[in-house]
Amino acid sequence: MATTRLRRPPAPTDAERARSVATRGGRAALVGTGSPDAVVPLVHHLQADGSAVLLLDDDAPLLDRIHSAADGELPVMLELTDHAPVELREPVRALLWITGRLRIPDPESARRAVLHVADVQPDPRLLDLGHGATLVRLDPNSAVLADAEGSAALAPVDLAAARPDPFCRMEQHWLSHLEEAHPEVFVALARHLPPALRDTPGAVVRPLGVDRCGLRLRIEAPTRDVDVRLAWRQEANTVAELRTQFGLLVGCPFRGAGQDRAAGEAYEA
Repeated sequence: MATTRLRRPPAPTDAERARSVATRGGRAALVGTGSPDAVVPLVHHLQADGSAVLLLDDDAPLLDRIHSAADGELPVMLELTDHAPVELREPVRALLWITGRLRIPDPESARRAVLHVADVQPDPRLLDLGHGATLVRLDPNSAVLADAEGSAALAPVDLAAARPDPFCRMEQHWLSHLEEAHPEVFVALARHLPPALRDTPGAVVRPLGVDRCGLRLRIEAPTRDVDVRLAWRQEANTVAELRTQFGLLVGCPFRGAGQDRAAGEAYEA
């Protein structure tokens, strides 16, 4: 069946989406470590320079492999899994893979790194450093992002230069509340969908994400899931601007069909 696509709406850059995935702090796992199972760190954090610091249990065999490596470094891949803010049939909405070399910094550098992480991402497990946990650092060589917008290869300099979306930390609370307390909103938003999706029997409109460029929806139909992006009329960078743009998208204040489409261009991913 042919699918009608409107002009693709604007979206955050590949690097910005990758940085947002890391900032939200979803599930992390180290793979390609020589172990049959992925190594799940106690705490993980992507630093401003694109490197990652991870807190591992002292009993992790991975630490012995790093110590026994000729240069004290081990090539690994860090996999970050980004989940939707509500319980969806297919909950994973993005994956970020960062490849690089893992090493154990000296004790003073490790303490400074933990203090920095505690400032931006407080976690009581950080207190375990030196008391059952060891900090390791991943210096990146490359990264790959895969999400509904597509897939992209990123250089470490791209991650270092990017900043997370201004709403990436608040979207889970906001969208889950919206679906639970205001389901009528998604009935109103359905008018922006391509007709083939809007008229699909049994299709349910679910929230998937929100960012400075627009709102992302998941259409759960009986036989497939489809992700759609609805664009704001103007980019939103503050909560007040987001509230305004969302109200325009839901409230249907537009007098002409052309204006309505401009306010909520949809792209089927």
